[in-house]
Amino acid sequence: MRSLSGQAEALYEGTRALPIVSPHGHCDPAWFSTDAPFANPADLLVIPDHYVFRMLYSQGVPLEALGIGAKADPRVVFRLFAAHWHLFLGTPSRIWIEHVLRDTLGIATPLSPASADEIYDRIAQSLVRDDHRPRALFERFNIEVLATTDSALDDLSHHSLIRDGKWGGRVIPTFRPDGVLDPMDAEFGRNIEQLGRITGCDTATFEGYLEALRTRRAAFAALGATATDHAIEVVWTEWLSTPEALFQKLRQGVASAQEKRQFYGHMLIEMAQMSVEDGLVMQIHAGSRRNTNARVLQRFGRDKGADIPVAVDWVRGLEGLLNRVGNDPQLRIILFTLDESTYARELAPMAGHWPCLRIGPPWWFHDSPAGIARYFDSVVETAGYHNLAGFNDDTRAFLSIPARHDLWRRSVAVHLAGQVDRGAFGLEAARELARWLAVDLARDAYRLEV
Repeated sequence: MRSLSGQAEALYEGTRALPIVSPHGHCDPAWFSTDAPFANPADLLVIPDHYVFRMLYSQGVPLEALGIGAKADPRVVFRLFAAHWHLFLGTPSRIWIEHVLRDTLGIATPLSPASADEIYDRIAQSLVRDDHRPRALFERFNIEVLATTDSALDDLSHHSLIRDGKWGGRVIPTFRPDGVLDPMDAEFGRNIEQLGRITGCDTATFEGYLEALRTRRAAFAALGATATDHAIEVVWTEWLSTPEALFQKLRQGVASAQEKRQFYGHMLIEMAQMSVEDGLVMQIHAGSRRNTNARVLQRFGRDKGADIPVAVDWVRGLEGLLNRVGNDPQLRIILFTLDESTYARELAPMAGHWPCLRIGPPWWFHDSPAGIARYFDSVVETAGYHNLAGFNDDTRAFLSIPARHDLWRRSVAVHLAGQVDRGAFGLEAARELARWLAVDLARDAYRLEV
């Protein structure tokens, strides 16, 4: 990212060395429970990063050649990545990866087809060193807390090992119950049965099903979880007065698509009510139509870069939930969208009224300098700054975490300097806001005690 100047540079310098609060992401807790070295440069920088392989696929590079769903020589994968490095010009991926190479791995040589082998070897040599193991990097990155995202059916064994071990890093789970809430999931019936086996609850009844969910939430909270996460395409909530009959139809596999939608809408309200009870912050990520490439889904499985933003109706969609529990001061819900048109039209007015709502940072396709600027321009005048949720990196690429937070802090500095120049507020207020946006809002929004 370009260098800053004047007030923006001063504001950035005030936040640059602050700890990283990473309250939502998709890193593997096994990295920190085992502290095993990362395998190789391709497994670290290319294969797990859908930002990277979706771009390459769009230009005709087969996913198999990138080690997706097939064995591939990691050096060949890295060479292929380097040969297409020019495709990332102008993208945040380019900013993040250059930061990783330069600042994390100490490689000044520009990435290119000619330098691919040299850079691969230098990264590989670093990865076997103790100071590049996951725990050492966690500490070097100055990460205060890192939350993973874990299925409701996960045994959380790696989190238990982290908690019971001698290492002091704070890695906590996040309760992701989509597989046991959404009847559109092809495995929904089997997932409900497994939920019963894990918890010892009778999930053949709706009340037993609810008790099983409470039991799992408690298990997550015992290992440090402070949040749940729900990924949905269409936002819809409604309260069902007698859900037992519909639950039985779902178990028997005879419910209609509309009934499945109604049940999921009801369960989101149940989740909100449980959050009132246990204090877990509720995250809703909406507006992504998942796995739109049927051929890729069939051959390679889910989450292979074919998820595309779609329009969202937040006002009508959350009406059932908000009018049931939205006025309760114990409830907190953080909303994330890929439909940028809703920031000014819906989310900012909603967060500017409902006490339970916070607006999450620019998500996924919009986590970029331009996307962050659009976000602030869209939400601040209506929602203010304190109805935002700060920043989270939402990444599977562990080494990119410092780069993403650095990009956010630079973008915040540019925005706040502009506000000072326009006379919206003074430099002292901007300094305070810069810190809040860097770390304190995330701590507050996710109820993370320091």
